[in-house]
Amino acid sequence: MIYGITLSMPAWGLEQPSGPILLTVSGNIGKTNVGDTAQFDRAMLESLTGGRTQTHTPWHDGLMTFEGPLGRAVLQAVDARGDALRVVALNDYAATIPVGDWQRYDVLLALTANGEPLRVRDYGPIFVIYPFDDHPELKNEDIVTRSVWQVTRIEVQ
Repeated sequence: MIYGITLSMPAWGLEQPSGPILLTVSGNIGKTNVGDTAQFDRAMLESLTGGRTQTHTPWHDGLMTFEGPLGRAVLQAVDARGDALRVVALNDYAATIPVGDWQRYDVLLALTANGEPLRVRDYGPIFVIYPFDDHPELKNEDIVTRSVWQVTRIEVQ
């Protein structure tokens, strides 16, 4: 249960990844597919409820269009049972994000920017993107530090 909302998946759990692993979710989760973790390849992430956000960011020039699964869809897929997320990048940078952010806003785990897959040198393969232009209250340093790029792991706490 997250902020009074029960998130669950069918009893059969998660499918097995067949391609390279882009994201590993661990911690306080109810659905796993590899040991005590939930691992996702690109196809699995793309199959989740997705979103599209057009927004300006501190890291890009001009309006950008990002697409990818909604953060809350990933939480639902793993039956997340915590109230905080430790989101970890390839270089081990980590930020703690309240689960409420992903419930309140359409936060994306962006896989593409302007229609192109995010590469490591372009902040990919996964970039936490808040809808900055849709919600002026998100334009602050706390949210910017939660906008982790080159995401590889999420630990549900």
